[in-house]
This record gives sequence, C-alpha cells and structure tokens, in this order.
Amino acid sequence: MSVGELKGALGARELSSRDLVEAHLQRIEEINPLVNAVVTVDAQRALDSAKAVDDLRSRGRDLPPLSGIPMTHKDIHETAGMRTTFGSPIFADNVPSRDALIIARLKTAGVISTGKTNVPEFAAGAHTVNPLFGTTRNPYDLNRSASGSSGGVAAAIASGIQAAGDGSDTGGSLRLPASFNNIVGLRPSNGWIPHVPPGNPWEWLSQPGFMARNVADVALLMDLCSGPDRRGPMSRHVTSRFSTPDADPDLSGQVIGFVPDLGGRIEIEDEVAAVVSATGPILLGMGARLSDEEPDLGDAAEVFRIARAYEFAANYGRLVENHYEQMKSSLRNNIRAGLNLEVEDLFALDAARARLWTAMQDYFSRHDVLVTTTSQVEPFRAEVEYPEMLNGKPVTDYVGWIHATSLISATGCPAISVPAGFSATGLPVGIQIIGPVGGDALVLQVAGAFEAATGHALSHPPL
Repeated sequence: MSVGELKGALGARELSSRDLVEAHLQRIEEINPLVNAVVTVDAQRALDSAKAVDDLRSRGRDLPPLSGIPMTHKDIHETAGMRTTFGSPIFADNVPSRDALIIARLKTAGVISTGKTNVPEFAAGAHTVNPLFGTTRNPYDLNRSASGSSGGVAAAIASGIQAAGDGSDTGGSLRLPASFNNIVGLRPSNGWIPHVPPGNPWEWLSQPGFMARNVADVALLMDLCSGPDRRGPMSRHVTSRFSTPDADPDLSGQVIGFVPDLGGRIEIEDEVAAVVSATGPILLGMGARLSDEEPDLGDAAEVFRIARAYEFAANYGRLVENHYEQMKSSLRNNIRAGLNLEVEDLFALDAARARLWTAMQDYFSRHDVLVTTTSQVEPFRAEVEYPEMLNGKPVTDYVGWIHATSLISATGCPAISVPAGFSATGLPVGIQIIGPVGGDALVLQVAGAFEAATGHALSHPPL
C-alpha cells in the first residue's frame, strides 16, 4: 500500500496503527535477512507509539495527517533516542539527543519512527556497504547492489517493508537507488528542506529528500515536510504545493529536452540505453515535443569535484586526525582533498557555478524539463565497491560511473528518478527528469504523468 492508501485506511479506521506497525515489523523479520536493508529496529517503542495513536484516534482527537504510519530512517539522519551510526565504526554506539530536521518534520506529520536503514560509510559512495552492517542487496537480484547511499531505504521500500522513506543526495544518492530498485526518488532544490545548525547551514550540494513506490507519495511528503526554518539561511520562503489531484498522462505543450547521454558526455551500458531510448516515443505519445539539445554542462564536473571535497572536509574533517584508520580509504581521500583546497580553488568554484547557473537558466528558457538516464549501468555485483568497467573502459574511481546524476547535482536543479522499465536481464532502469531550480512541482508533475502512462512502478520484486 502507498502512503496515501495507508493514510486513508487509518482515517477510515479500516486499519489501526498497531496493525500497520506489526505488519511492518513482521515484514522486516521476513525480508531483511535477504536484503539487509534495516540495521536498527526499536520495536517496543514503535508499538507503544502505535497504541498511543490508536487511543487518541478512538477518542476522536484531531491527528496529524500521517499519524500511525511506520517508517525507518536513513542511518545518517540523526534520530533522537535511536542509534544513528553513519555506517561508521566511529559512531557504532552513537545515540543522538536531537532529530535532524527531516526527521523532526516527519514526526510532526505523525510518522512513527521504527528503526534505521543501511548506508555506506558517512554516505560516501553509491553502493551500500560498510564495516558495521555489511552489504545491502537488491531485491530484484540478491547478487546485485541496491546502489547508495540511500540504498537501505530504497531496498526497504521496494521490498514492501515500508511505503516511503527519507534519504539524501549528493551525487545521486536518492536517484540511483531509486533506479536500481524500481522506485521513485526526488533530489529537491536547495532550501525546501533547509540545512540548519549544528550542521553547515550554507551546505548546498547534499540535499535531504524522499523516496517512495510512486510519485504521489513523494509529492505528499514534500507537501508535509518542506518549508522555511528560521535557523536555515538558505530556506525557501516562497510557497509551493507539490502534489496534484490526479496524475494525468498528458504532456501536451511541454517541451522536453530528451538527451539520455547528455549529448555524448556520458557512457551508458547498452541494456540501460535500450530502455531509456524507448521512453522517447512514450513521451511523444503523451503529447510532448522533444528536443535533442543538451545543456552546457562544461563546468559541472569541476563544480561537483570541488564542492563535494569542501563539504566532506567541512562535515568530517575533524575526524581524520583521531580516527584515520577507522575510515575507508576513499572517504579519507575525499576529506583530504577538501582540506587541501586553496583559496584559488574556491574562487574557481564560485566562477564555475556562476557559468553553470547561467547555462541552465538559458536552457530552461527553451525547455520545460530535461530527461536523461538516471544510472549509466545496470545494478552491478554486490561484492564490488563500484563497476570496474563501463562499455569496455575502466572505471577509475567510485564516482566515475555516476556522471549522469553528479553533473546534475552540480547545477542545483531538482531531479527525480522514476521507473522506466526493465532490462533484458530483468533489472530495473530509471529515467531522470530535471527541471529549473525551484521547479520541483513541475518535475513531479511530469514524473507523475509518465508513471501513469507506463505503470512500471506497479511491478514488485519476487521476494
């Protein structure tokens, strides 16, 4: 069931919150040994919370809209009173006293927090594996990766453990797991869910966001959990409604840049390219006008490289000195790259971001949205950190295969991955729909129309 369906069933008293929490916990017990998505469970507190919700509902009390719906959370999002490890031995026993903003807003909406989902160490990487909890596996093929860094929550959603969940995205960490697991993942524009202290309130490359099995649930969670916070200087103070009454598979009048490989800028495996290319005629059949013009992303790789290094150093640089040996080498390298930045690098970053901003403003003056592939590869073997080859060419580092998403991250534009079909080997493939900064509602609208026209999101893994 979707979040919307659960919300309706609870409101009509067709189900109790205890029913939902017990089913959720049972599903974890049945499925989690296969996928290793959920790494912490607080069953008793969840059941106690469900009882409290049911008692209030029985007395006719007005309740928040998602009251009684269970949800595990990404293990980098601090959750008060619940172990939050960041996938690192350094924080193996860490129990925060505060909620991250995205968790606080979910709780305000009525969600019952039940546990945490697996992440790569400090969310560094697009394959979910760490020394504390091991590897999260893809429910469509247990020998394959669920991607990352929001791989745990993606596998939990795809497996029917929960209807939706929170994640975060720096270079593709909401979109890539969505593609690998046949679900939906939105990277929002900066400021809808603002960064607040004690974190870096000026952070912009990494974004919190939501995943679900359908677009409507992601839009509903954005409706309930986005908005300004006085502590967040980058908050968006404009209002927006992200959900629409019904998903209408009509894109008449929309001009869509359809450039799966970003004009040859990225390599795509043949199996993936075949599925993504087949979405072009579907969009045409929905009334859209397609353009093969690609945006000028010439500065995007440099922006992503410097900004990513800066944010890793700002967030985790204090840990290197005392915990060097407890960090994986790729994480240490990223932090070191940030600590070694010089003032000229930061000047270059600002100049490149300005050129990139101008290029995207120009592009979206002629296009409503841009459509590309989400992942350049099929889900790869779970035993490796990242794909070793792409179209016969070596992948030199663990971000070398995610340019389809990381280049878009550098633009600051909202981007969603929505199921696009399955490869000949039966593995999920997603398309990425990108809009202008602040145009998240439009991105969700187009994604909802595509979802309604295709129905790929209705397929579930054979677990």
